[in-house]
Parts: sequence; structure tokens; C-alpha cells
Amino acid sequence: MHSGSYFMNKERAIAAIRRELEAVTAERRAAQNDPAAYVSRIALRSFQSQRMARTHADLLNNAESRKAAEFFLNDLYGTEDLAKRDADLERVVPAMERVLPGTALKTVAEAIALDALSEKLDAAMAQRLGQSFSEEEYVAAYREAGTRTERERQIAHVESVGNALCELVRIPLIGSTLAMMRGPAKLAGLAELQSFLERGFKAFKAMKNPDLFVATIVQRERAIMDRLYAGVVDPFSLGPTGD
Repeated sequence: MHSGSYFMNKERAIAAIRRELEAVTAERRAAQNDPAAYVSRIALRSFQSQRMARTHADLLNNAESRKAAEFFLNDLYGTEDLAKRDADLERVVPAMERVLPGTALKTVAEAIALDALSEKLDAAMAQRLGQSFSEEEYVAAYREAGTRTERERQIAHVESVGNALCELVRIPLIGSTLAMMRGPAKLAGLAELQSFLERGFKAFKAMKNPDLFVATIVQRERAIMDRLYAGVVDPFSLGPTGD
């Protein structure tokens, strides 16, 4: 029974990965012939990455949570173009199912779902903002592009990635398993994905309470979303505790 559940989880994760890869590929294909849109998207992501670094500065400055915070800011939402990573994923989905454990696949599926939705929302915002914009213009574009439901779903994906990593680090001997998978993963064309999973695993394993870390990020991002939609002056300035 346990084995059947394990494989069903893998099947669901693979189905989700295929579905989200199609979505993110469609978003990127729509913009690939527009260099100006690409530059605008990078400018937007740079603004948002810097904002998140300020919001979560305490987590970045804390020795225990620094790597996990960097993982969230750089691996899940940075200025780097993830098109090559996702193209590689699309090519090696069959190998992923053979090589990676179900919980690792779940982490990947949630990360790609976050990527796909972020691409959609960022494309809509970048179209409105161009390559240079003020904070006030950003706030207006945030409210105009996408719906609150989509923004809530975006944060829910962040939470799901974090929860999947929390689940991953609790699996006995998973660190050794991931390390032993480096060779097979490389042969299967999954070296970058393997590295992504190991970075996330090591970052979360280093924390005594990874669940609190995830809850802190999610609580702050939801508070900022609420302030943005409420039209609060200086919406990115939270209290010293993130309230």
C-alpha cells in the first residue's frame, strides 16, 4: 500500500511538471521575439528581487537561515533567465521519473508552477512598466496586472515549495540518497536539477526550524500583498516583526 502511494505521488508530480512546463514555455514563447519585453522583464525582476532582499534582510543576515533565504531569492525568484533550465527539464522528464524520489519531484513541480505563474504576472507588469519605473508606477501595475486570486496563488506556490523542502529534509538518509544520485543524474541530463535540489536540501537542513522560516516569508509576502491592494502608503515597509 505504501509503495503504491509512493508511485502515485510520483505520477501526480510528473503530470504537474509536464503541465506547468507547457504553461511556462507558452509564456516565454509569446515574448521571445520581443527584446524590449525581455529587458523590461529583467528590470522588473531586479526591482522585485531587491525589494524581497530588503523585506527579508534579517533572514539573509542570519547565519542559520542565510542559505535558505538566498535559495528563495536566487533559485526560485531571481533575475536569471530560467528558460534553459526548463527546456532541459522538458527534455528529461522521463528520466526524472526514474531517477528522482517522489518528494524531490514534488519540490520540482511546485518550483515550476511558481515559475510559470510568475512569468505570466511579470509579463503583464513589464508590458505596463517598460524598462524604467518608479515605486508608485510599480504599485499601480501590480494591482492592474493579474488578479488578487493569482497573487494569492503565487504566494501559495512559494509556501508549497518551502513545505516540500521541509518534507524532503525529514526523510531519513535523503541527504545520502541525493549525493549518490549525482552520477546517475548527470548521465540522465539532470545535473542542474540535482544541484538545485541539493542546494535547497542543504539550506533547509541547516535550520533548526525550517517550518518557521517558510511561515515567516509567507506571512510577510501576504502582508505586503494586502498592503498593495489596500493602497497603503509605503506598502513595502513592514514593522520590525514583519507585521
